Amino acid sequence: MQIFIDADACPVIRIAEQVAKQHNIPVTLLCDTNHVLTSDYSEVKIIGAGADAVDFALINLCKRSDIVVTQDYGVAAMALGKGAYAIHQSGKWYTNDNIDQMLMERHLNKKARRASGKNHLKGPKKRTQEDNDRFRESFEKLIIMAKNK
Repeated sequence: MQIFIDADACPVIRIAEQVAKQHNIPVTLLCDTNHVLTSDYSEVKIIGAGADAVDFALINLCKRSDIVVTQDYGVAAMALGKGAYAIHQSGKWYTNDNIDQMLMERHLNKKARRASGKNHLKGPKKRTQEDNDRFRESFEKLIIMAKNK
């Protein structure tokens, strides 16, 4: 088992690394050339810039039973298709039972934005300690569940 993090603008990298380290699970951070990262624990892979380059590199690396941390529903869907587990930075698990609805909602929201002429959304609300605690707890549960399968 390995953990792959879609690390471009990911606010939970350090939390994920701490939990992974406690469970002795290797972590790979994938980022593009605009978000160069360093880590004392994880392997960092810097992927050339380009639309979805990091996403495709991550999916090419992950395998069955790996864990993917991403806020991208498309990446999550592809990871699930490979038999990997996927979790959002909010702590919500992506599953085969919820991913289709999430993708459809994303599509409909994008379509509505395009029709209204509003292509940009307001950014996410400021992350709180409660958000971090929720992610940590959910991520820990996912790791334990994945290790026991």
